[in-house]
Amino acid sequence: MDIFLKTISSLNDETRVKLLKFINIHGSCCVCDLENSFNMIQSRLSRHLKILKEGGFLKVKREGRWAYYSIRMPLDEFRLSCIKEIMHLDMQLPTLKKSCEKD
Repeated sequence: MDIFLKTISSLNDETRVKLLKFINIHGSCCVCDLENSFNMIQSRLSRHLKILKEGGFLKVKREGRWAYYSIRMPLDEFRLSCIKEIMHLDMQLPTLKKSCEKD
């Protein structure tokens, strides 16, 4: 029950829904690219990403000093259905602004 509630509550924020759609469209994204694209301070962005990760939607891969977030695969049917629904939502997403380079 706890995992289900974390999943549901992770979607209870417009910014997190936009982040999921953005990452699903662009694939693996560095935190610094998300920070610049969404014009968001790192601490606030990290909080949103942590909630989405705890909700079972995202995975993180660390490469040197960079952290890359992507959609966790494989997803269970419920989370996959949520992402499919999010992809149909009409919302304005920011443009991807690449700002970091891999070491």
